[in-house]
Amino acid sequence: MVSQHPSIVQELNSMSDGKKYITSKELKKHNKPSDLWISIQGKVYNVTEWAKEHPGGDIPLLNLAGQDVTDAFIAFHPGTAWKHLDKLFTGYHLKDYHVSEVSRDYRKIASEFAKAGMFEKKGHGVIYSLCFVSLLLCACVYGVLYSESFWIHMLSGAILGLAWMQIAYLGHDAGHYQMMATRGWNKFAGIFIGNCITGISIAWWKWTHNAHHISCNSLDYDPDLQHLPMLAVSSKLFNSLTSVFYGRQLTFDPLARFFVSYQHYSYYPIMCVARVNLYLQTILLLISKRKIPDRSLNIIGTLIFWTWFPLLVSRLPNWPERVAFVLVSFCVTGIQHVQFTLNHFAASVYVGPPKGNDWFEKQTSGTIDIACSSWMDWFFGGLQFQLEHHLFPRLPRCHLRSISPIVRELCKKHNLPYISLSFYDANVVTLKTLRTAAIQARDITNPDPHNLVWEAFNTHG
Repeated sequence: MVSQHPSIVQELNSMSDGKKYITSKELKKHNKPSDLWISIQGKVYNVTEWAKEHPGGDIPLLNLAGQDVTDAFIAFHPGTAWKHLDKLFTGYHLKDYHVSEVSRDYRKIASEFAKAGMFEKKGHGVIYSLCFVSLLLCACVYGVLYSESFWIHMLSGAILGLAWMQIAYLGHDAGHYQMMATRGWNKFAGIFIGNCITGISIAWWKWTHNAHHISCNSLDYDPDLQHLPMLAVSSKLFNSLTSVFYGRQLTFDPLARFFVSYQHYSYYPIMCVARVNLYLQTILLLISKRKIPDRSLNIIGTLIFWTWFPLLVSRLPNWPERVAFVLVSFCVTGIQHVQFTLNHFAASVYVGPPKGNDWFEKQTSGTIDIACSSWMDWFFGGLQFQLEHHLFPRLPRCHLRSISPIVRELCKKHNLPYISLSFYDANVVTLKTLRTAAIQARDITNPDPHNLVWEAFNTHG
């Protein structure tokens, strides 16, 4: 039974249809972990307790608390999820519920995709990818164990990096929708692919990736843009914003200023070793006190990776080759890190929480597609159609190219941006974005007299 707050009673309206209503202003007050309400299609739900059990984690619900979240709910949930809402219904309806023309069109398209069975039609991509990855891993192991050639060993490292790229796409599938026949097998696939083979926890990925989708390109809510002290995509980060996701301040101190001042030079080197940060983030999450689904399985899977990978590297003849092998594998995988940052680094950013009433607009403004020929879809995993993926995250990757014209036309109809750049052009605009922020970082006045030498150095940097 949901208690009625006095403030609610004051604003409660008894309408001729017999329903009980509250306003959006009143709904907005229920935006705390201990008092968390949302609205879906004008019906108000109390998800305070459900947030603790929500399969997608509590972050998406907390970020959109106190709002109508219909578009986000449609994007992330299958039709079978609607029946679970009844037990959370407060009995109230949203008095001033309104659907924009953009949202109306978005929901219509999502409904058409569902009726066509597109969310269930996964094709044979998973089987093909698993076979391809298996061949790559076998080739890597064979090259390390049965060849004495330095160049074959380096090629094996590159092949391992390529395998990790392809595995990441499969892990992405397992995290977004059920790519296997049952939920149990899907969970197994996520942990095996993510933790065991790549060393990156599927639990960590879901935690950060769901937050990224919900708060796309919010500087203080989207963890995928919070890379201080090494990188800053906007001068707004120079204000030492507080990360709502991490619960700490993103301090822009002299060290961060130094790194950011040269980030357009360090960007590619950082991407080459970005995998180290993912390993660290996985370990930090698994040893944290945060509630983690299947913590034990994630830990076991991660330990399996840190058993087979060091053993494989140890079979190389000497330390220089071992270091080179690891670096080559990381550098190849770094291409994927570049790809995903190209999708967002140069797009529009904002400060503040995401809003449920502009879901479509925020995805279009915060996302950039990578244009390429269809024969390159295997390399980019289909996720070069990043906007399409953000709008329909449950849609199998094999359909993203086919819906691209539909999304483009919808953006055109509502005068919204649809940015699609070649891989080269996307790199250019991303470097320009980083360079602009770097120059702005150098121009910040530094009143500390002890930093005059540092200032002079940067003047000629």
